[in-house]
Amino acid sequence: MIGDVAILDQGRVGQAAGAPLARVYGAPLDQLPHDLYIPPDAMAVMLEAFEGPLDLLLYLIRRANVNVLDIPMALLTEQYLVYVEAMRSQNLELAADYLVMAAMLIEIKSRMLLPKPKVVTGDSAEDPRAELVRRLVEYEQMKRAAQRLGEVPQAERDFDWVEAWVEKGLLRLPEVSAEDLQNAWRGILRQARLHTRHLVQREELSVREHMGKILRCLREASGFVDFVDLFDPGQDVAVVVVHFLALLELARERLLEMTQVEAFAPIYLRLTDERSDSRPASG
Repeated sequence: MIGDVAILDQGRVGQAAGAPLARVYGAPLDQLPHDLYIPPDAMAVMLEAFEGPLDLLLYLIRRANVNVLDIPMALLTEQYLVYVEAMRSQNLELAADYLVMAAMLIEIKSRMLLPKPKVVTGDSAEDPRAELVRRLVEYEQMKRAAQRLGEVPQAERDFDWVEAWVEKGLLRLPEVSAEDLQNAWRGILRQARLHTRHLVQREELSVREHMGKILRCLREASGFVDFVDLFDPGQDVAVVVVHFLALLELARERLLEMTQVEAFAPIYLRLTDERSDSRPASG
């Protein structure tokens, strides 16, 4: 990569009115020491970086604010040669492509100075700048495409990869937390209270009997069953409570399993001996 070189004349490095040249350990320095040696190329500053001769030409064209389809060859060639000479004067390793481009610019400039032959009606004379313009337009398009690709998010620069643990090729569903189970139970209880009926007689309820009802319901479904579908809101609160206790007893005895697609999603149940590949739909 070759840079745009600016040379600062040592004689122009002067002192501002009333201001010291520098400060050494806090003390002002009004004049340079007589024995101070400054190398001739000590003030060379690299301002711009170019990736090749086309990049340098495109920089000169854009800086001059001219149309790339109508390049003023005399001005462009002069500025290009100034840059190349500045690079060579600074003992920079100059690529052969820059010298080839300089020769090409001089040739185009010379061809444009030659008298143009008469053109037959209907024909157009070939512009010596046509090939250079084509290369510049293609280079600018590729440069813009590279900039757009650089703006695309890249792994380990703009984001990191996340690995998901999968067992035996099946998606590992999140476990049901106690809070999710409690919220689902509260929803069932609120619906049951809306259908509460006051009974004077005492009803004998059996947890084992409700355990059997739940097992039969799960076997008939042969797959996942929504937690809410196991309860009948029209029943009494006591019946709903015993039914919920029966469900907890089955879960404690590992006769059924509970799962959900994601956190705060509906809870699904199935028998532990089920081997169906069906999965609960996300809700």
